[in-house]
Amino acid sequence: MTQFGDLLGPPPTRLTGDPEAEDAIAAGEDPAEVAAAHPTASIAWAELAERALEAGDTIAAYAFARTGYHRGLDQLRRHGWKGFGPVPYDHEPNRGFLRAVASLARAAQTIGEEDEYIRCLDLINESDPHAAASLGLA
Repeated sequence: MTQFGDLLGPPPTRLTGDPEAEDAIAAGEDPAEVAAAHPTASIAWAELAERALEAGDTIAAYAFARTGYHRGLDQLRRHGWKGFGPVPYDHEPNRGFLRAVASLARAAQTIGEEDEYIRCLDLINESDPHAAASLGLA
């Protein structure tokens, strides 16, 4: 049995990430500049979304989070993900995508888009059953 509980399911998807963008965000660089320099890096969009949520700008957060979500889906598909299967939170390069989905969930809930909120929670729980707690959604 794997940590995800299904030996017959697809193997976990582990993104290769964008080390330059990840290092820039970790160093405290402006996430807008990082997103402009690395537009495919979900981590930059997730950081922008989280900051917008903290500032009370839900619509900007929603837009940033949706961009990070879609950029992450593109990356996941390039890594063989078929729309289901584990995307472990403990693999650092996966966190940008999962953080973007969590921010999208929060923004959707704030504007009353309950279906989107539930879809995002389902995706996080299907990706990694332990991620919601780490992302502050449990």
